[in-house]
Amino acid sequence: MDNIDIQLLDILQNDGRITVSELSKALSLSRPSVTERLTRLMEKGVISRISAIVPPPKVGRDLLLFIQVSQVKVPYAEFENMIVDHPDILECHRITGVVDYLLKVAVNDMEHLRRLSDELLKYGNINSSIVLKSPISNKKILPSMEDKNE
Repeated sequence: MDNIDIQLLDILQNDGRITVSELSKALSLSRPSVTERLTRLMEKGVISRISAIVPPPKVGRDLLLFIQVSQVKVPYAEFENMIVDHPDILECHRITGVVDYLLKVAVNDMEHLRRLSDELLKYGNINSSIVLKSPISNKKILPSMEDKNE
């Protein structure tokens, strides 16, 4: 990945709706060159998808929280299959330590949270933390510069 690829990633993460023509102007490259770079980055999995970011409160999900799930009572694959398509679970991470999974969840209200908690309790112990503020959210990511300085 060269500096132009990094610039391309930076621009796309700021505006995923930018056109190839606009990208070519911003990068001082031809449209075919930009298209080729985009295709290569997608084929390599560097760009997995381009999508809209929807703030949960804008669709009625006013409570954002993290739920720790520990002492899972079923095989991990079974738990993961249950949550993968769950509409309330935005992210799931299997982690190290005393907690098995960390879930990022968006629900409508406390009653919605209670129902989800009851559902998750069938699978293990849970501990919920409601998000009060997110100083960093949906931050763009670029290659680490540390590797280049060595």
